[in-house]
Amino acid sequence: ILPFWKYCPQVWNDTVANLSLMALGTSAPEILLSVIEIVGNNMESGELGPGTIVGSAAFNLLFISAICIYCIPDGEIRRIASVKVFAVTAFSCIFAYVWLAIVLLAISPNVIEVWEAVLTFVFFPLLILIAYAADKNFFLKRFLKKRQEEQDVVGIQMNDKINRPGGEVTRLHSFQDKSVDEEMALLAKELGRQDLSPEEAANLLSHRIASEVPHSRGWYRINAIRNMTGGRKLLPPINDTTQSLYGHMAKPEEKTESDVVTVKTDPSQGGKKAVVQFTAASVAVMENEGKVRLGIKRTGLMNKPVSVKVETINGTAVAGEDYKAFEGTVEFKKNEALREIFIEIVDDFEWEPDEFFFVKLKVDADSGCVLGPISICEVTIINDDEPGTIQFSKPSYVVKETGLKALIPLVRLGGADGHISVKWQTKDITAIEGKDYSGKEGILEFDNQETTKNLIINLFESNKAERDESFQIELTETTGGATLGKISKTVVTIINDEEFNGLVNRILNMTKANLEALELHKTTYMQQFIEAMNVNGGQLATATFVDYILHFCSFFWKILFAFIPPAQYCGGWPAFFVSLAVIGLLTAIIGDLAGIFGCLIGLEDSITAITLVAMGTSMPDTFASKTAAMMEKTADNSVGNVNGSNSVNVFLGLGLPWLIAAIYHHVKGNPFIVPAGSLGFSVIIYTGTAVIAIAVLIGRRLMPSIGAELGGPKCSKIMCSIFFLTLWVLYVILSALQTKGIIDVKIG
Repeated sequence: ILPFWKYCPQVWNDTVANLSLMALGTSAPEILLSVIEIVGNNMESGELGPGTIVGSAAFNLLFISAICIYCIPDGEIRRIASVKVFAVTAFSCIFAYVWLAIVLLAISPNVIEVWEAVLTFVFFPLLILIAYAADKNFFLKRFLKKRQEEQDVVGIQMNDKINRPGGEVTRLHSFQDKSVDEEMALLAKELGRQDLSPEEAANLLSHRIASEVPHSRGWYRINAIRNMTGGRKLLPPINDTTQSLYGHMAKPEEKTESDVVTVKTDPSQGGKKAVVQFTAASVAVMENEGKVRLGIKRTGLMNKPVSVKVETINGTAVAGEDYKAFEGTVEFKKNEALREIFIEIVDDFEWEPDEFFFVKLKVDADSGCVLGPISICEVTIINDDEPGTIQFSKPSYVVKETGLKALIPLVRLGGADGHISVKWQTKDITAIEGKDYSGKEGILEFDNQETTKNLIINLFESNKAERDESFQIELTETTGGATLGKISKTVVTIINDEEFNGLVNRILNMTKANLEALELHKTTYMQQFIEAMNVNGGQLATATFVDYILHFCSFFWKILFAFIPPAQYCGGWPAFFVSLAVIGLLTAIIGDLAGIFGCLIGLEDSITAITLVAMGTSMPDTFASKTAAMMEKTADNSVGNVNGSNSVNVFLGLGLPWLIAAIYHHVKGNPFIVPAGSLGFSVIIYTGTAVIAIAVLIGRRLMPSIGAELGGPKCSKIMCSIFFLTLWVLYVILSALQTKGIIDVKIG
């Protein structure tokens, strides 16, 4: 069996699961409240259950949509991908409540007949069937089949599903070209070069992989509830340091050869800091020139001014005798990339051998910049005007594969006058160009007075342990009057870094352990009780003060629900039905408490239902939808499923108890009375606001300036969110005023 982070075997169709088991699970409090209220009221209709269903629908569509629209980062959008399914559920969401109004006000006012209850309940499986047909393109099957054949000819893949024995398997979007193990190894090596402990690196890698696995709405709801109760998070926690690195981890399929090198060796930390260094590691100057020019360059962060300190250090040349000491500060203005300094050379008219001194860069800890690799420049004072000879500093070099760059120094001897260049080329020995390193040929230039330059060869990583490999670099031709020195060839040997590989293996093992701990279907009774009795599921190192408060407030309920059979037993069915039973028990208690609370503060059951109870039952969905909106690439799991859930609430939440009560009264020979009253008015108001809300979502998608249901420009986000919240407040106020009799509208 493949681990969940590699492949997600699809047992249920997503649409069917969302409209059946998922809707039944997430809407269980509303549905069971309606059933329990009727059964406990001698098969007579109450106001709390139906009112909660309508109020919850208004809260879901208006309030949650407002939150999801606004929470998307500025400039980003989320579109509904399953448009056909959304169209079916959007129509069903409106039709369900129009049907309620027709049944309660038109066909048989204030009475629910058996056939009406049966039809209301039958709409539930009918909705699932139609949505499934839309998801499978049943209505356009012939057209889409032809289109698929045309696209197959040119190699277009329409979806991310792979046919495998045993059913469809959805493959991770980020791991399409290479195996997951290879991608994990590459990411682990990237993190191993950062200033992180193995635990922090493993948590970050686990967070990255778990975030990119396609999740269901149930996953987001579970994660939301655990956040609300101080439980174990479904995403490994990462601190502020690792959070900053998370945003700079390029996706594997988006990395190019140059990206791999620069991302992993960039001292600017992704452009967050300025990097200051000399333009050359060494320069030479004739004694009679009077001064030497040194270039200082800045890379990385450019939009802020920075400063760097410069000082000279004696070598064989002595300050005051051979050169004038220099100590000062060089200021870089905003967006300034290059500055120059000049150091005076003393011409004493006496013969001397070549002498040298050093110039060093220093930065303060709070300067906002860091030093690059060339922070010290060697200055040689010479007595000739020759362009010099070019050669390698030694005939062989050993470099580590994990360095990703081989820096091969070339030296300029016997003179440094004028601009020269040297051509080079590589030759495979055991290392292969294009596989182990990037080279072939190139030109390296020396400016006037520069005496040392590094030839940079990019190295490629291998995910497998390999023997040491070698290649040769040869200098072939010079320009500017320079000549080749004695060491014109060198051999570069690439070796494995055993210490670094050990660190990577530790990170990988810890990552796999973290990911396996997140698998919901593999928990045991022991694990359930351990997680229930500990803050943050036992992860105390990352627990916050709020987690402790929420944990102690929900401790009793955690222990109670820990008795539910683990999901790994019998395919999860015992967990499903026992959970429903416990939810039903708690719903009965909450229903009574809500009624008592309403009496204490003078609120009718219908007002309590559309406000307090509806908000309470929908609160987990609020956080789940917000998280899904921010994490997912589409809006399906955030607002796309709201319409389907609202429809199921009516067809199942009212259809089932009405069916039970209607049959009971029919057997008794009595009509099943359901006073329209405030419920009918609430249904009418909700239907009007729902039509407006869905029209706005469609309009946002069609508008070129927005182009999606969620997100978009900041101004449009704020305006739409406020508008949706206003619709919800208007719905609550009008329904409450009608219940109080302030608005005299006779319904039924």
